Amino acid sequence: MKVSLPRLLGLSIMIGSFALAFLFSSSLLTMSAHAASQAGTPIDPNIKYVGRWDTSISTVATSYWGGAYLQTNFTGRTVKIKLGGYANFYVSIDQHTDVAYFASGTVNLTTTPLANGTHTLRVASKSEGDSIRFQGLILDSGAKTVAPVISSTLIEFVGDSVTAGATTAEQALNAYGWLIGEQLKVQHTQIAQSGICLTDKVHCGSPNHIGMITQFYKLQTPSYLNSPDWNFSRYQANVVVINLGTNDQKYGVSDSTFQTNYITFLKGVRAKYPHAIILALRGFKGLKAAPTLAAVRAVNATGDRNVHYIDTTGWLVAADFHDSAHPTAKGHIKVAQKLAPIISSYLG
Repeated sequence: MKVSLPRLLGLSIMIGSFALAFLFSSSLLTMSAHAASQAGTPIDPNIKYVGRWDTSISTVATSYWGGAYLQTNFTGRTVKIKLGGYANFYVSIDQHTDVAYFASGTVNLTTTPLANGTHTLRVASKSEGDSIRFQGLILDSGAKTVAPVISSTLIEFVGDSVTAGATTAEQALNAYGWLIGEQLKVQHTQIAQSGICLTDKVHCGSPNHIGMITQFYKLQTPSYLNSPDWNFSRYQANVVVINLGTNDQKYGVSDSTFQTNYITFLKGVRAKYPHAIILALRGFKGLKAAPTLAAVRAVNATGDRNVHYIDTTGWLVAADFHDSAHPTAKGHIKVAQKLAPIISSYLG
């Protein structure tokens, strides 16, 4: 049978179309299967990591510094978390009150099953001494993760035990930085270590006597001598709040040395966050207030007008402190009430 050229061309186009449709369908199925295989794993794109997390290994994501957290949404009625080691952490489901855990292995986060639907999940580290070694989520059969809706704004709080929330029951989650982030509904991080000075290599109370002038640029806390550098391209802070000086005063760092180091630190933070508003707080006890203000003015004089000194005089009274340095949980609330509107005004 003789087939005309136009008909042959038509058949060829039809066969080609079917082939393309098959390949496209197969590709979609492959992508869907791949996405399904990632659901709940540390590399699931629907899980958002906030703070300094090591995600270089596909089978585990490890948090460093207190107050680091992960967020996702999930369908179904139950969720379990798999952990590669013990840690103190807090879990909030459907934005309810955080529940405290100290656990390892597979942990059931819904001993009472939820209603069917889509639910929110947040898991947060309690302190700088607690690293969450997240190995994944276990969901109901047929359930899936869903990308959470999160503000693109991020505030980074840098400091010592005060910023870490030390001496309060929930530590990082009681600290003024966490409270402000939650109040303003933005992402928030706490790069804070109990006992740390700004100044490096003095006999301060942080592990290994390393100052924030060095450790701020690291993935891990001062407990890790050989910490890799932090990759600042992972996120860019919109506002950086610095509260340092209490331990420098305690361990005998002179005002002139502190001021010089503070200028260096402000310039270093600016280099990592070119567009951030930087707020240097007067410590709540007023220690190293004068050299802090002088450092801010010195940096302003170089042309950086996005660095500001925040005078906290009168924000707290003696009754707001747990001891000689650390605010109570109510004290942190008072600070948050004062500082949140100031930060909000800079965010516009």
